[in-house]
Amino acid sequence: MRISWTAKLIVTLVAISGVCYGINYLVFRDVPFMLKLITLQIGFVPISVVLITVWLNRLISQRENKHRLQKLNIVISNFFIEVGTPLLDCLSAFDTNRDEISKSLSITITWSDQDFATAKNMLRDHNYVIASVPADLEALRILLNSKRSFLMLVLENPNLLEREEFTNLLSAIAHLTEELVRRIDLAKLGQADYDHIAVDIKRAYTLLLDVWLDYMKHIKHDYPYLYSLAVRINPFNPLAAPEVK
Repeated sequence: MRISWTAKLIVTLVAISGVCYGINYLVFRDVPFMLKLITLQIGFVPISVVLITVWLNRLISQRENKHRLQKLNIVISNFFIEVGTPLLDCLSAFDTNRDEISKSLSITITWSDQDFATAKNMLRDHNYVIASVPADLEALRILLNSKRSFLMLVLENPNLLEREEFTNLLSAIAHLTEELVRRIDLAKLGQADYDHIAVDIKRAYTLLLDVWLDYMKHIKHDYPYLYSLAVRINPFNPLAAPEVK
C-alpha cells in the first residue's frame, strides 16, 4: 500500500517528538517535569489552532481576494479600452431619451464619490426608450462582431466570479451579438424582430452604464491617468475630444 506524503510527514514529526522526549528522559530523568511540559503544550494547541487556522488564514484569504480583485479591475479596464467605451457610444444612439441623461453623465475631473452615487440613482429612474434603427443596428453588428474573440477571452477569465454585475453585462453583450449576427439583413426585419432586439439592446445598455460608472469611479481613485483620458472621451459629452485642452 502506497503511503501518502501527508502520512509520512505525520509519522516523521511524531517520531522526532518521541526522540526528543526520550533524550530528555535519559538525560534528566525528570518525569514530573516532562508531564507538566506535555500538559502545557497540549493546552496551547487550541490557541495555536485559533492563531494559525483562523487569524492567519483570514489574512491570507483577504490578501488573495485583494489580488484577484486587482486582476479583475485590470480586465475591466481592458474591456472598456477595447470594447466598452465605443459600445456605450453606439448603444446610447438607440436611446431616444439620451439627452435627458447626458448632462448628468458629463463626468468631470473633479467628480466626487457622491457625484457618482447621484448619477447611479438618476439612471435607476431614467425612462429608457430604445428605437431599433436599421442603420444603427448594422453599425452595432459590425462593432460587436469585430470584438467577439476579445469578449470570449474575457468571459473565460475565472476571476469574473468576483463581479456578478460584470459577468451579467458580458452575457448580455454576447447574447445581443448573436441576435444581430444571426440575422442576414437588418434592414428587412419585421416589427417583432426590431422590438425583440430593442429589449436586448436595453438590457446591455443599462448594465453597461452601471458598470461604466463603477469603472470611472475606480480609475479616478487608483489610475488618475486613465481617468483623465476616459473623461476626455466620455460618449455623453458632446464636446469630448482626446486632446488635452
